[in-house]
Amino acid sequence: MSINQTIRVLIAKPGLDGHDRGAKVIARALRDAGMEVIYTGLRQTPEMVAEAALQEDVDVVGLSILSGAHMALVPRVRQLMDENGLQDVALLVGGIIPEEDVSALKAMGISGVFGPGTSTEDIIRHIRQLAARGGNPG
Repeated sequence: MSINQTIRVLIAKPGLDGHDRGAKVIARALRDAGMEVIYTGLRQTPEMVAEAALQEDVDVVGLSILSGAHMALVPRVRQLMDENGLQDVALLVGGIIPEEDVSALKAMGISGVFGPGTSTEDIIRHIRQLAARGGNPG
């Protein structure tokens, strides 16, 4: 994507996690930073997330996972995105992610992992850097 185009971001809450306050805070911060944000709502399946990413023609997918199911949900979303031709769409994950899982997630092509307390400015900067580089570095 061109750096002058509006960055399109899909924010999704996969799995059974029913807490979306953080996802809504991130969505608002990204909108305030000039990005176009699509929020899917709660309890999305990996298939629903990948389909929404395809239908919405997004540049970035951000998953918010607080349930501890990130090592099951994130690889499935990445696989489905890749199967749908979305290899160049960056996939980010935020939430309760143990430090020992971060390198494994990055090794499977996750472009960024953000834990509790990460500033919205850091996330915005990271997404803009991904856009400037042309998408998913994973």
